[in-house]
Amino acid sequence: MQEALDIFKALSDETRLRIIKLLEGGELCVCDIVAAIGMIQPKVSFHLASLKDAGLIADRKEGRWTRYRLRDSDMFRRFLLYAAIEKTSGDAVEEDKKRLEEFLRTKGNKVVELKKCS
Repeated sequence: MQEALDIFKALSDETRLRIIKLLEGGELCVCDIVAAIGMIQPKVSFHLASLKDAGLIADRKEGRWTRYRLRDSDMFRRFLLYAAIEKTSGDAVEEDKKRLEEFLRTKGNKVVELKKCS
């Protein structure tokens, strides 16, 4: 029963639902989520840890970056994730998506600019 309580507790926070909604689009690093949510990195990391502890997201190291993705390895979690994604909407979510798109666009340009210089 503790496992179910941990999952529902992780899903009971608006910020965590917003993060799940962002991860619906694919894998993101912490800096991407920070830019999208407009929250400081330690708070975002706290929410990511809660989601990871509940088994709702997974992470992987890529150099010095940690990338996060939805973890839908079992049917119970998959059902809850898809239900949360479907029901999570609103102005905050739309603003998150806009900020993420803009950040990823400028982030891509910075990488291209760095490659041109070297």
